[in-house]
Amino acid sequence: MTFSRREFLKNSAAAVALSAIGGPALAASGPQTAEKWVKGVCRYCGTGCGVLVGVKGDKAVEVRGDPNNHNAGLLCLKGSLLIPVIYAEDRITEPLIRRGGKKSPLEKVTWDEALEFAASRFREAIKSKGPDAVAYYGSGQALTEESYLANKIWKAGFRTNNVDGNPRLCMASAVAGYLTTFGKDEPMGTYNDFDSATCFFIIGSNTSEAHPILFERIAKRKQSSPEVKVIVADPRRTNTSRIADMHIFFKPGTDLALLNGMAHVILRDEMDNNRFHQRYVIFMDNEGKPKTFEEYKAFLADYTPAKVQEITGVPADTVEKAAKIFAESSASLSLWCMGINQRTRGVWANNLIHNLHLITGHIGKKGASPLSLTGQPNACGGVRDTGSLAHLLPAGRMVANEQHRKEMEKFWGVPEGTIQPKMGHHTVALFEAMAKGDVQAVFIHCTNPAHTLPHLNKHTKGLETAFVAMTECFMDAETVKYADVVFPAAFWCETEGVYGCTERRYALTEQAIKPMGNSRPVVQILMDFAQKAGVDPKLIPYKNAADIWEEWRTLSKGSPYDFYGITRERLKKASGIKWPCPTEDHPGTNLRYVRGEDPLVPKDHPNPISFYGRPDGKVVVYLRPHQPPFEPADADYPFVLTTGRVIDHWHTATMTGKVPELKKAYPSAYVEINPQDAAKLNIRNGDQVVLETKRDKMTFPARVTDTCMPGLVFCPFFDKNKLVNRLFHDATDAASREPEYKICSTKVYKQA
Repeated sequence: MTFSRREFLKNSAAAVALSAIGGPALAASGPQTAEKWVKGVCRYCGTGCGVLVGVKGDKAVEVRGDPNNHNAGLLCLKGSLLIPVIYAEDRITEPLIRRGGKKSPLEKVTWDEALEFAASRFREAIKSKGPDAVAYYGSGQALTEESYLANKIWKAGFRTNNVDGNPRLCMASAVAGYLTTFGKDEPMGTYNDFDSATCFFIIGSNTSEAHPILFERIAKRKQSSPEVKVIVADPRRTNTSRIADMHIFFKPGTDLALLNGMAHVILRDEMDNNRFHQRYVIFMDNEGKPKTFEEYKAFLADYTPAKVQEITGVPADTVEKAAKIFAESSASLSLWCMGINQRTRGVWANNLIHNLHLITGHIGKKGASPLSLTGQPNACGGVRDTGSLAHLLPAGRMVANEQHRKEMEKFWGVPEGTIQPKMGHHTVALFEAMAKGDVQAVFIHCTNPAHTLPHLNKHTKGLETAFVAMTECFMDAETVKYADVVFPAAFWCETEGVYGCTERRYALTEQAIKPMGNSRPVVQILMDFAQKAGVDPKLIPYKNAADIWEEWRTLSKGSPYDFYGITRERLKKASGIKWPCPTEDHPGTNLRYVRGEDPLVPKDHPNPISFYGRPDGKVVVYLRPHQPPFEPADADYPFVLTTGRVIDHWHTATMTGKVPELKKAYPSAYVEINPQDAAKLNIRNGDQVVLETKRDKMTFPARVTDTCMPGLVFCPFFDKNKLVNRLFHDATDAASREPEYKICSTKVYKQA
């Protein structure tokens, strides 16, 4: 079957619209003219959809969904239109440097000159101020082999733990939530649970726009059975909430009270699974002191539905009903994303979601799991698993743990004491240290912090002060303005490597075409840079990404992240494999911690579930009280500002902005305002509206809509010409150090 591009685009738009209400999503793209198909993974969100890249001659010409991957051949519009991104006019294909400082122009140079220019500045910084004068700032979009290699170069080669990245801005609270509750990171459930769940509890996630293919699967499940209920808790009425049986509007920043209120109702009405939590659960307060079940019930006495209504604005009977649906469902699946994580109490919010599952026993069985949704394609497999953050080491190890440091030093073949015992700078602290001159040189890979950091007016000073080397594919990335060296990176299907998505699925993107121009695979860039910067060549004995993968899977052997059985050859044949997977004949794991499902649980274990992440085999229900956000609305700044994605753009639009069809759908940022608020402020659709916070003020065109509840305004963050992150503060969660992007106070008024 062939059809024109116009017909294709028309059908694509219709498919995405249908997806938003539970209809079919897009399965393939464009006229089928390819001569061969190469297997890979979509470049965008953490859903990890499998793709097939069609190649004709030496060019990529089409993208289809992989029918053998979890997405069953479906792709959203963004994924189906990846080809134009490869051939964007502003692709960077030659190394660039600024010879005269930040204000001088970038000029093309040879690879040797660019590498030496950057390496010399790193050598000078280390010589003058020690190893902690340099840093690496990575990405959940980087391939696993790239992140593992960079982590090794910096922590064992340069001997600094200044390794962090943009997952700190999106998933750090989910990581800390899993660690504090279960003892190990990463979820126990998978996407297979979507097909068995009878209750979907979605909180802090606009799944329909941020993870369209997963939303299509939810809608399909809801259509398949009348018993399936969808609860959406969100201060915005998004397309996600429009399919919900119950939409819970709560005041921004009051989700802790809502979650505790649901737990209160469950225990009050004896809807808990007493046998489960007696066997598998212990109770703790905020200081880690043991508590009893009765003390937990007494703690929840402060969260009656009536009290929760006072705090959250949610009617008491809605709290009652939500708790009942969740508890009495045959299988409840919780899904959340940035609305929970990007909070100064994001870790606590994660813990309280886990609490609901642990007191009801909705865990360790098909359809029942707390399953955090990941924002980026490889934040899980490439950053969290490889330990590429300032406090982590690979495969669940911690920098602060002496035994863990010794294990890594032995494996990497470096002397004891090489890895520093102190944690490196987390993201906000890193850019503060750059501004002070404490960190003099930074290597930025596959991310755009001049666009994505909170409190941008403050933190771009770090980029202005420090020497910045970066990999980049596109000239219009905001951070290029601050770069002293730009290394042209091979993009997506021009290189090879592994992504690990939300459900612990590792999948290989195979090289389909040669890198454009003089761009190179990032593993080669990192290895060449490290050698010129003085790193011991013995630390980087690799020929290619496959060699790095071999070392990484070997390191995982015997750990709670064991995927030793996921060889490169298996990845070439399969459309992804879920770990744990300790042997080459193991099919991968759907239900983690479950006897008979998880290979790390002995077959003769006395309990059906073994939470082996904790020494006692038990997990923690925390007594976490409600606390307000860092900067709630007040008399002077009476509105709450929040931010997020839109369906047709991804992150900073350096990729989606290259696609005319996507850019036309959302050409620029805007502010959503509730009709009640608009009427009071005499604001109409299209009016220019000023948002003024304690940090800056900006003007946006108004969209008057009931999407936001009264008192809340929303701006997407994709637009480089309207950097809304200039308005947000940079307060972080005390445990995860993730910033609170979702809530800041603001004034709203019509431009004079």
